Formats: sequence, structure tokens, C-alpha cells
Amino acid sequence: MAENLEYYKVFYYTARSGSLTAASTELSISQPAVSQSLKQLEASLGVKLFVRATRGIRLTLEGQVLYEHVKRGYEEILLGEKKLSSMLNLEWGELRIGASDMTLKFYLLPLLQKYHERFPGIKVMVTNAPTPETIKLLKEGKIDFGVVSTPVIASQELMMTPVREIEDIFVAGRKFIQYKNRMLDLQELERLPIISLEGNTSTRNFMDHFLEQNGVKLHPEFELATSDMIVQFALQGLGVGSVVKDFAGEYLEEGRLFELRFNKIIPKREICVVRDTKGFLSRAAEEFLKEV
Repeated sequence: MAENLEYYKVFYYTARSGSLTAASTELSISQPAVSQSLKQLEASLGVKLFVRATRGIRLTLEGQVLYEHVKRGYEEILLGEKKLSSMLNLEWGELRIGASDMTLKFYLLPLLQKYHERFPGIKVMVTNAPTPETIKLLKEGKIDFGVVSTPVIASQELMMTPVREIEDIFVAGRKFIQYKNRMLDLQELERLPIISLEGNTSTRNFMDHFLEQNGVKLHPEFELATSDMIVQFALQGLGVGSVVKDFAGEYLEEGRLFELRFNKIIPKREICVVRDTKGFLSRAAEEFLKEV
């Protein structure tokens, strides 16, 4: 292979145009520089690539064989540069996000709608998973960033940006009306049928830890995959649901559910955007994070 790949670039433009003058114009270099590059390439390969023609020059048989391969390779490079440029201009690309049902529904969705309107060519892939799984995906480089809810185990590898406050509550329907407007001890939860999320979610882990700190151990009668289903079970009178308040907001306003009150305040939590400090962000991800 010729030591200087620039020679192949000169060869490509000269062969395509059939003219030293046209090649020098396209490359913005002098005609003698074009001639010298071609001589260097021929010397390196040990073969004549061009001969003079009536108008300009033409490829030899050996030159034609070489050109067919150089043409494909060089035009693939040009195509790659064009695609790269479109990615940098956000005309094309991918955005990979990890998010739970809650963070997607109550924070991420409106931002994604605005982002898609601005950059319709960007393919957005959202991996729906609880916070622990989202952190795992982030560390494995399978997502650009995650939108999670605290608590999250602190790590120097993670950069966390709080974006919204959330509140955990217990809700119930008319079947448990005797508890409405009463100030309850947390211990009373042990005597009630509880509906909660399945294990290995930040919401379930947070509530279990908070209650255990206050001497309360729950044994839920129903463990469900989504908070929306918890609300539906509570509406049917199947128990007292442990949810983030946003999920029950509509039914609390309508009076179909009510919030239980306790003499111990449940600490509020946060939705956070989390990224790997050692990871590389794509142009599409960088632009999205400007809005958070």
C-alpha cells in the first residue's frame, strides 16, 4: 500500500474527472502537486495508472482495476463523513434512555415529546426498568443516561442531577373510610391489607427501609408490577396501596381514594437524571440533557 493515503484521494478525483486540471480544482491544490502525487503512487505500486488521451488523461487497464476498488472505498468514507455530519447536526442518530414507569410518566414523557418535535430524525429507545436495573444498564454502557428515583447508592462513577420532588403515600378507598381524617400510628399498617410494588424497586426499598427504622414490618397481601395497578386494586377496596402520590392524584381529587395520615412524616424523595462520569455522551444525548 502506498505510504501516503492522500495519493489515493488524488488518484480518485483524477480518475473520476479524467483531467489533472479538474482534479486540482476539486482538491484545491496545484496541478503540479496532482502530477507529483500520481507519480509517487505509480512508483509505490510499480505500475502505470494513466496515459495521455485526446482530451486529458485516461486510466490504463491496471489503473481501471485499482479505481474500481478505490472508488468504493473512498465513497464509503465520504458517506461515513456525511452520516457523521448529520449526527452532529442532530438530523440522524440514537438516544438511549433507562427509566421506570414513574419517572417516564411524570417527568420524562413531556421532555421526549418536545425533543422529538425538534429532532424527528433521532431514534429514541427507552428501556423501561426499575432504578436498580437502570443503574446496572448505565454501568454496562447500554444506555446513555437514566432517569431514576432515589434512594440510589452513592458512587463516584455516577453523576446525579435532581430534577423533581416526589412523595410516597398510602391510599385507600371507601371500604376503609373509618381511617379517613384520622392521625394514625405507622404500626397500624401492620394490621391492614397492604398493596405494594414487587421487590427490587427503589420505591419498595425506600418504604420498607423507612418503616423498619420505625419498627414496622409489612407483609403485603398483594405485590404488583406497576403502581397503576396498585391504584386500581385500592379503588376496588382490596387493600391500602403504597404509591407515589402522582399515580393516585386524579382519584384523590375525585374523592374515590383518600390519603392516610400518620403521626410520622414520610420523607420526600427525588427524581434524578443519572449518568456515568466515565462514559461518553452522544451528540443526541448531550442535546437532550440541556433541557433537564
